[in-house]
Amino acid sequence: MQLVEHPRGSYRFLTGIAPYSSGVIAMPDYEIVHVVLHPMLPYQAGFEMVDRFLAEVGRPRQALCAIQLRSPRPLSFEGFAAFNESYQVLLQKWDLWVDGLNPIARTNIVPAIRPPTEPSLFAFAYTRPTRDSDSVPTFIVAGAGDLVEQRLSPDAIVRAGETSVDALREKAATVMATMQARLDGLQVGWADVTTVDVYTIHILQPHLTATILGVMRPSTLHDVHWFYSRPPIIDVEFEMDMRGVRHEIRLPTTR
Repeated sequence: MQLVEHPRGSYRFLTGIAPYSSGVIAMPDYEIVHVVLHPMLPYQAGFEMVDRFLAEVGRPRQALCAIQLRSPRPLSFEGFAAFNESYQVLLQKWDLWVDGLNPIARTNIVPAIRPPTEPSLFAFAYTRPTRDSDSVPTFIVAGAGDLVEQRLSPDAIVRAGETSVDALREKAATVMATMQARLDGLQVGWADVTTVDVYTIHILQPHLTATILGVMRPSTLHDVHWFYSRPPIIDVEFEMDMRGVRHEIRLPTTR
């Protein structure tokens, strides 16, 4: 992973794979703001709302740096790849790529209860100028599932098909190692994290204390937010994302 500047977006991004980057961090004199849509919108309509919002606050499209999606059901690796192709076309139309690299961090999750009927935009993040430039830079760590080296391949799933306590502990440990690597890549630490999101339908308690909280250490002051949901790919059982921000907005999508 490499940290690459995105001058038009006023942030740097940690390289990932074609569908998404591994994370983003604001450049000096800017901050990242996290915005939750209420209620969420089909993602094409959601992007149109993001476009209007950015215009209203005087920021370019390139200030968009992260999104969170919600999907109807987990997909096969082939289905996930097909969705990613159409998604990447949208980002390219927005002129968001940097030297052939996708800078946008992303999380894609399937709610276990009342999932949307089509892929929907749940939240996004953007950069804006700040006078609080002496504080720790704000950042987003993209979602990561229990995949070895985050490869999008069936043979990369950690203990595929297993959901025992021991298997889930190993899956969680794999994801935590990815979170640590991305924090290191962004040049921040657990003490800088303000929100930790965990996505799984499985009980967290058996591996919460040692595997998750034990690694988080200082950021346990902010707790863990558990979303009763599934990762976007069949047989992937555990996913996380994180952020360190000072401002969060709840944006109404109905008038």
